[in-house]
Amino acid sequence: MHISKIAINNFRLLKEVVLYIEEQTTVIVGRNNSGKTSLTEFFRRLLEERGPRFKLEDFSIDAHDKFWKAFELKRSGAEEEEIRKLLPTIEAKLTIEYADSGLDLGPLSHFVIDLNLDCTKAQVNILYALEGGKIVSLFDDLHPNKPAFYKAIKERIPRLYKATFEAEDPNDPSNKKPVEFSSFRALLQFGFINAQRTLDDTTQPEKAVIGKVLEKLFFAATLETADPNERNTAEALKKAVSDIQDGIDDDFNKQLLRLIPAFTLFGYPGLTDPRLRTETTLKVEKLLSNHTTVGYEGASGVNLPESYNGLGPRNLIFILLKLFEFFRSFTGMQPPAGVCLVFIEEPEVHLHPQMQNVFIRKLAEIPKLFSDKYNDKKPWPVQFVVTTHSSHIANEATFDTMRYFLSRPRSNSPGVLSTEIKDLRSGLSTETPENIEFLHKYMTLTRCDLLFADKSVLIEGPTERLLLPKMIEKLDEGQLEDTKLSSQYLTVMEVGGAYAHIFFNLLNFLQLRTLVITDLDTVDGNNNRKKCKVSEGTHSSNGCINRWYAGPKGAKPTKDDLLVKGEADKITNTRRLAFQVPHSDGDACGRSFEDAFMLANRDIFNITGATPQEREDQAWKAAENVDKTDFALEYAIEKTGWTVPRYIEEGLKWLAQNPGNAPATEVSQEEIVPTTPAQPQPEEKDDG
Repeated sequence: MHISKIAINNFRLLKEVVLYIEEQTTVIVGRNNSGKTSLTEFFRRLLEERGPRFKLEDFSIDAHDKFWKAFELKRSGAEEEEIRKLLPTIEAKLTIEYADSGLDLGPLSHFVIDLNLDCTKAQVNILYALEGGKIVSLFDDLHPNKPAFYKAIKERIPRLYKATFEAEDPNDPSNKKPVEFSSFRALLQFGFINAQRTLDDTTQPEKAVIGKVLEKLFFAATLETADPNERNTAEALKKAVSDIQDGIDDDFNKQLLRLIPAFTLFGYPGLTDPRLRTETTLKVEKLLSNHTTVGYEGASGVNLPESYNGLGPRNLIFILLKLFEFFRSFTGMQPPAGVCLVFIEEPEVHLHPQMQNVFIRKLAEIPKLFSDKYNDKKPWPVQFVVTTHSSHIANEATFDTMRYFLSRPRSNSPGVLSTEIKDLRSGLSTETPENIEFLHKYMTLTRCDLLFADKSVLIEGPTERLLLPKMIEKLDEGQLEDTKLSSQYLTVMEVGGAYAHIFFNLLNFLQLRTLVITDLDTVDGNNNRKKCKVSEGTHSSNGCINRWYAGPKGAKPTKDDLLVKGEADKITNTRRLAFQVPHSDGDACGRSFEDAFMLANRDIFNITGATPQEREDQAWKAAENVDKTDFALEYAIEKTGWTVPRYIEEGLKWLAQNPGNAPATEVSQEEIVPTTPAQPQPEEKDDG
């Protein structure tokens, strides 16, 4: 059995989310502060020993005002039922799927209440709400002053709110049955490997982080349900410590008696004072956690302490030991838990890229290895939820396993952020398999940060890539900090004009503000469709431009159509297109980046023609003779006193804007780009 779906309402950024979980590994990606940590923390609270406890700060921000409104209702004399409807609650629904209703369901049997033999789902509802009859206690003696009100409410919520659990019939929402918290804890086992693992804490020498894990493994080995060999080992450790303790009791007391003459200087012991006697208690588990350091084999018999090994290997060892701890905890439960969900936060910490790739690939193999070697091949039904900021881990996973967390303003509360969870599998369902394969391969090969960036730029080639940082630096001068692109998390992708359109649906789905910089690539109107100067061209051979402005039945725009496009015509959803335009109105227009750059910096390149046609011809000929990489390096590093071409400047200024206060909008069907196979589309011959 496994958890297939999680719905959470009103917990921090998780105002109203639905998360679908894979049977083995689910990879959660997204920008900073998008709700990934909120998800982990919610499940951490669910299995607290005394039951879930939440504070005022744990409620979604826009729920706070409802406490005040409920208080005002109470003061107005409203009925309790009306007041209770307004009071915020934290809710969750877990959907658990199992293979066969005829099997022994173990702890899940408490939650299966349907009579449909074909149904293989169970639903668990969790509600954190004010206890019955506690409205007076919640609002009694509160001052009608908001700061004082919230201070008092903050203290009362943990005392007066309570979590309740119930099973719900998946086929009939009206059919529900209360269940005990103990049944819920027996059903689910959660494990957490935090992002902050203190492996690099050097404030205390020999901080034995891994020794803490060994303590828990020792405890699991002492249980009646543990493997007999492991129990024998644990008993042997206890016996060894017991022998040491006997020696301490005997020898330490002999030494203590020798100090009695010194004690008499202070009048101790007197006639009524008891004589001193020591009793030392040693516990093997505390020896492991507090007094045992894990070392690494060195040379000449000198072992190296835990802190001397690299942080990467220590992190990996720590993760593996924690997983083994969760595994042993599972095998020690009687009856075993039905579902085990392990959250691993940022496994990339201290791991080099190759190790990150291997980790996410091999993670799914660990449960089978543990089960085969240590549990007579009895399966460990564990599901991993991995949250990451690493492009190496994200790009190693498939789109099917990824969930994208996006923090957006709510439509009814523009100033309040909440999380939206996007399932890449369903989001790319309109794409062809070829396009999905291309996107995944591209992102894997380039280690693209598309899934973590705040904004993105799609460019043609190496010239733009090398010069773009300098262009951003120039445009940032004199700008406010929040509109400086250098202060924003920007990812740059070199995709060329032939492939850029393949990213459009993905960019729409991610709601990622993106600038697409491409070339006009004019061609003549003859049958040969050869590249030519802009003044002589009739159309563009650029696949990205032609798809952006495709007319009825795929009709391509003319060059004249393109040159009169305004700002609004170049924006679709969260994407903006930038292609060459005259740097000054009425002047010559470049066909590619190089000649457009020269026309924008005529003095530097000695473009002295008296007419636009002459200047176009000079830039055209000069651009044909440049080495693109050498050109870019020269003007990015050595000669930097130039002007950014107008079409790129306009595009970057648009990208720098932050219309983040506008609520998210769904992408309409008209904005979905028609899917075509992921291959270049040379509509016209371009021999340049």
